Amino acid sequence: MPKMKTHKGASKRFKVRNSGSISRRRTPRDHNLTKKSSKRKRHMRKSGTVSNADIGRVRRMLAIG
Repeated sequence: MPKMKTHKGASKRFKVRNSGSISRRRTPRDHNLTKKSSKRKRHMRKSGTVSNADIGRVRRMLAIG
């Protein structure tokens, strides 16, 4: 059986933390920022974590485990 390849799009979007959880970027941060409040934009600066429902899918794309 050949080795699993890493999904390159996923490797650019997700990072594995030391604890094993996977971090991701907040979503609506790209455009139309004038209509979003400062508080909303400030909260989107922080990274989030991948939910438990999606973590298996993301791990498979990153070829972890």
